[in-house]
Amino acid sequence: MPFFAQASASLNLWPFAILAICIVAIIVMITVLRLHAFIALVIAAIFAGLLAENLPGEIGSVPGDPAAGNSHWIQAVELTMDGLGSTAGKIAVVIGLASVIGMCLMESGAADKVVRRFIAMFGEKRAGFAIVLSSYFLSIPIFFDTFFMLLLPLARAMRIRMGKDYLLYVMAICCGATVTHSLIAPHPGPLAMAESLKIDLGLTILVGIAAGIIPTMCSWMVIKWINKRMDVPMREIPGVSLAELEAVVAKPESELPSLGWAITPVILPILLISLASAFAAISGMKTDHPGLYRFVEFIGNRNTALFIGTAFAMALLMRQKGLTFRKVAELTGPFFETAGVIILITSAGGAFGMMLRNAGVGGAIQAAVAGHEINLILLSWLVAAVIRIAQGSATVAMLTTASMMYPIMESGTLPYHPVYVFMAIGFGAMMLSWMNDSGFWVVGRLSGLTEKETLKSWTVVVSVNSLVGLLVCMLFSFLLPFAQGAPAIPSP
Repeated sequence: MPFFAQASASLNLWPFAILAICIVAIIVMITVLRLHAFIALVIAAIFAGLLAENLPGEIGSVPGDPAAGNSHWIQAVELTMDGLGSTAGKIAVVIGLASVIGMCLMESGAADKVVRRFIAMFGEKRAGFAIVLSSYFLSIPIFFDTFFMLLLPLARAMRIRMGKDYLLYVMAICCGATVTHSLIAPHPGPLAMAESLKIDLGLTILVGIAAGIIPTMCSWMVIKWINKRMDVPMREIPGVSLAELEAVVAKPESELPSLGWAITPVILPILLISLASAFAAISGMKTDHPGLYRFVEFIGNRNTALFIGTAFAMALLMRQKGLTFRKVAELTGPFFETAGVIILITSAGGAFGMMLRNAGVGGAIQAAVAGHEINLILLSWLVAAVIRIAQGSATVAMLTTASMMYPIMESGTLPYHPVYVFMAIGFGAMMLSWMNDSGFWVVGRLSGLTEKETLKSWTVVVSVNSLVGLLVCMLFSFLLPFAQGAPAIPSP
């Protein structure tokens, strides 16, 4: 008897049907009906709840009191709202503060300073590589769309200065920024994943930064190869005139902040969060030095660390531009609006993922792989990749997959640290960006590339990052498991 037939005899396949139906519904609502992603995800979450055979808290689910609870329909709505609020409560402050840091880096010229220092270090002939390295660093606290818009004028200016390699400079921005978007907090996907998988946030930041370097370098080598075989002209795009591009090139470096000031708002929160994680890992620190431990724990809390980083970023902008605090506060308004949309979409994605979990999708996957030698890293990558390709959003793919994988991780032991599952999901969510992904259109339209050129460059870059990232996860989970025979989820 074929495997599927055997599985169907003992396995409830309805949760898989719910997953497929809801993904198709999301695709139709976003691409055909043109609904906003937030509305589409909330509707899909409620729909998943309605399709579920039973839900926590509905009538008949409370032991000893068969009359307690809500109706199935009401509970589908209530659990969706609970999931949305729970996700928003964990990510809203961090995403909002990260948007302010990004704004201050842009307005103060700090981002331009970092790029110029890298170019000065490597020379103009290696300007593309300098953009790759600087973008990998600068994109950590800045949302991808904002970051791409920030660095695109520099890429176009480099094309004017060098007279060639426009595609190379554009894709140099994307090689590292796509990795940080899927692996490193405070980006919403990794941030919510760390919560869903119950993994220390500081650890995910350190591992994400280290693990992302290899895929970034591989995608950089691939885009260099593509650039040699694909001559893409720099076309006129609305909003940025040639005079403005020349002004970017000609702006004296004396008008930019120092390198130390420029990197402080980015590196300081990372160091504080990492320091708190290190203190938590040191045996006896909590009992032997309670005062120091509590202080470091406080300043290393992700929200506190981002507040500190935001304060430095705002001080940098005030110092550099001679602005008052009130003026800087006014500048944050539009960026909070952008962050608000991201928070809503991310929270709706979290609600959708949690509802799939309530509908039994995670348990169904666990039952399907029970008794079979299936690598959880490969499974996590594959599920995230399928969801990403189907509906477009990397963040939704990360949140949904994390919610489904956690019950499997929690049910037993892993031969490697759970952070490798975190990485596998992040890399899987990068796979094959095409027309249903907003990033595809942001990169293509803003840089003046045709759809065909975007598919041959951007789509290849993110797919290389995804595939190489999977290999990195598999290799390092074997060489450096860090948790041989330990519980899959460490005790809090």
